[in-house]
Amino acid sequence: IANDGLLCYQLACYLKWQRSVEALNEKGEKVKGPYSITIIVQDINDNAPKFDQQKYHGVVRQNSRPGKPFMYVHATDRDDPTTPNGQLSYSILHHFPNPYNQMLFQIDNVTGAISTNEKGFRVLNPQKQENFLLVVTVKDLAGMSENALTSNTDVNITVKENLWKAPPRINIKENSTEPHPISITQVRWNEPGANYELMQRERLSRFPFIIDQNGTIYVTEPLDREEKELYSFFATAKDEEGKELDRPLPIIVLVEDINDNPPVCKNVLTIFEVQENEGLGSNIGTLHATDMDKEDTLNSRLQFRIVDQNPNIPIDNLFIIQQEAGTFQLSSSSLYKGLVSNYSLKVEVTDKVFTTLCDVKINVIDINDQIPIFEKSDYGNWTIPENTPIGEVILEIQATDADEPFTGSSQIIYQIEEGDQNKIFIIETDPKTNRGFVKINKVLDFEMSPAYNLTVKATNPEPLVDTVQYNSSSVAYFRVTVTDVNEAPVFSRNTYIGYVYENVPVGTLVMNVTANDPEGDKYTLKSDTRNWLRIDTSSGEIYIAAPLDWEEERAYIVQVTATEETKESQSSTAVLTLHIKDVNDNPPRLAKDNFLFFCHPLHGGERAEIVATDDDEQMYAPEFTFSLGDGENIKSTWEISRINGTHAYLSPKHTNLEEKYYSIPLIINDNGKPPLERNVNLQVKICRCSDDKRCFIEAEHHHGLPSTGMAVGILLGIVIFIGR
Repeated sequence: IANDGLLCYQLACYLKWQRSVEALNEKGEKVKGPYSITIIVQDINDNAPKFDQQKYHGVVRQNSRPGKPFMYVHATDRDDPTTPNGQLSYSILHHFPNPYNQMLFQIDNVTGAISTNEKGFRVLNPQKQENFLLVVTVKDLAGMSENALTSNTDVNITVKENLWKAPPRINIKENSTEPHPISITQVRWNEPGANYELMQRERLSRFPFIIDQNGTIYVTEPLDREEKELYSFFATAKDEEGKELDRPLPIIVLVEDINDNPPVCKNVLTIFEVQENEGLGSNIGTLHATDMDKEDTLNSRLQFRIVDQNPNIPIDNLFIIQQEAGTFQLSSSSLYKGLVSNYSLKVEVTDKVFTTLCDVKINVIDINDQIPIFEKSDYGNWTIPENTPIGEVILEIQATDADEPFTGSSQIIYQIEEGDQNKIFIIETDPKTNRGFVKINKVLDFEMSPAYNLTVKATNPEPLVDTVQYNSSSVAYFRVTVTDVNEAPVFSRNTYIGYVYENVPVGTLVMNVTANDPEGDKYTLKSDTRNWLRIDTSSGEIYIAAPLDWEEERAYIVQVTATEETKESQSSTAVLTLHIKDVNDNPPRLAKDNFLFFCHPLHGGERAEIVATDDDEQMYAPEFTFSLGDGENIKSTWEISRINGTHAYLSPKHTNLEEKYYSIPLIINDNGKPPLERNVNLQVKICRCSDDKRCFIEAEHHHGLPSTGMAVGILLGIVIFIGR
């Protein structure tokens, strides 16, 4: 057997030997056997793991996802892989260089997969550091023992720029005639296999872009800049599970303008007016046209040219137009309304590609060389009552103008020049007749102003020619007398609101109400149902007349009447709402009946609930204090325990109480300022109880009632809590 060779656990050796043994005598004859012998070779950790390569090279993209392997290392061990001797564990031993003072890579200790960690995902940048060297260690015994055998290898990693970048802005000419779809740009993820999608930034009824699975973005149809000039959307890359691999990339598409829109006249017919005495070069007006092409570009640059004048009297080319601005000017001062009252012009507007004709009409108007003249200079005296309603006409006036009718030269505007600083009156003009109607514009007040001396001037909206001036013929006078009307008093406000505490002393001044009436007023109160107030009939001062009670009224509403001290005795009424504030003037009290009972015999642990309340206003949650009063054996027999701010328990301290009535003094304090206290005698009955825990009281026998020899029981139900 010894000559069979060394036993080993290697791939080139057997794991198990089988031999036969037999016994021979001196003659060499078999005595026993043969017997089969099996020898199993047991592995020991005598082989170190070895990497497949002495040096590895890998490439990682900037912003590579943490945990996503970009390369692998692999080692083998000749020891038994079913035992820890052949189980390997990988780790990164060193990291060169380390500009961030932190590990940027990680390795799967089982598979040898190398990936970036969270830090590497964020900071890897080929501009800062392009190459890294990792020293990777592999250990057997699953890396769990200090006696594990190890091997090392170098891993050279090159960092390359992230391919996932937003493309530059894309310019597309509008109304393209090329076949669609047309490729306009491309986005690329760092690794193959990504799924690309487009995501809109805004809701569009029609989204004219698509992306294929190579990341190429196409425009699917011709675009119209006048419909939408800028498109902004996102491109995303997702893994096979639909998870975004990185942030979406913004895609900006600008639609470039072409000259595809003709000029448009702003008005079907543009009308100007020019006075017949306008001088050479005077501006008449500006023709407005628009072009939907891009503003401030050659595509929307418009130029103007007059191509026809009708009639051409007294000369042709009577008007000129500024080529770039479209502004009309007179080329001659030869305008005579008597000869030609209006001209029709055709103007060519061009953007160098398209041409449009615009129609213009120029009316020659009479010059304003006549002033308005009143039919009379004095319209006399007018008397009106002070309650004349606003808008009522009190006087009609008339002036005439000899200029051309229905023009700015003959239209008349009436203005009150003097005597009406507060604009009490207004004058409206009938445009057909130039008649003026003097109306009331504001409320009249005899006491403020009983009379007005008014001066009216008639003018034109069109300026007079320099040689003509307005004079006294355009001025008229009249006087208005306002008569007094007895008016009802007017309160300074319709509603008065006051606030007082309920304990305010009688005689306290609450407020002063006043009504405006020159005739003088007398003040009275109505609806003072509780007689809590009184009013000074002359001054309107209101005082407290009797003690107030917040618990009775929280908002006390009365009416205040002001009556004239004249024979007409007109009156007005206002409402006073007096809000009464609470003070702590009510001691706490029991919220329930103060009769309690316990079932006899007592077993210990019984308790009855006590509930307190307070009629005063509670700004916050009520907080009462419960305590037992003095008395013989009270505190040694009974006790009070707090539940919350409003509830407490009464409990017997021992179980040997007799079956009878007990009167227990209870003290309840509130938390007001100042605090108030109430003393209560709780009536407590220790009684025999029925099966449903209600006190059973024997009824007395009365003469004439049938007797059965048995007591008649009355069950008294008391809503309390009794427990053990």
